[in-house]
Amino acid sequence: MAERAIRASFAGVAYQVNITNGQHQWASDIAEQAGGGDVGPSPHELLLSSLGACTSITVAMYAQRKEMPLQAIDVDISIEQEQLGREPRLQIAREIRLRGALSDEQRARLLEVANACPIHKVLSGEIIIASKLVE
Repeated sequence: MAERAIRASFAGVAYQVNITNGQHQWASDIAEQAGGGDVGPSPHELLLSSLGACTSITVAMYAQRKEMPLQAIDVDISIEQEQLGREPRLQIAREIRLRGALSDEQRARLLEVANACPIHKVLSGEIIIASKLVE
């Protein structure tokens, strides 16, 4: 499935960015103490939310397909360490809570599935960003 392209637009209000995929709209900003208005999640929070959403959806789809008694999933994600500079590195902590009458084997398998979600794979691999200015 092809994903819709994202457009992020800044219109001069201190660090507020409007984001759309053509169908949905949302915002990003930074905290007030950093000069923003805190009207939406920060770019880092948006990145983490992508991993959390993908983890939840992937685990839920697998559990449903395998008819596992999964009732709910909570994924807590935070940045443990960020290193910028010549060798950038990001360490993310992800805690997954599974609710339902799952066996130990099912729980272990769902953790494997979580680690195979598409966003996890992308973030764990090499990322190449091709940027260019356009008129």
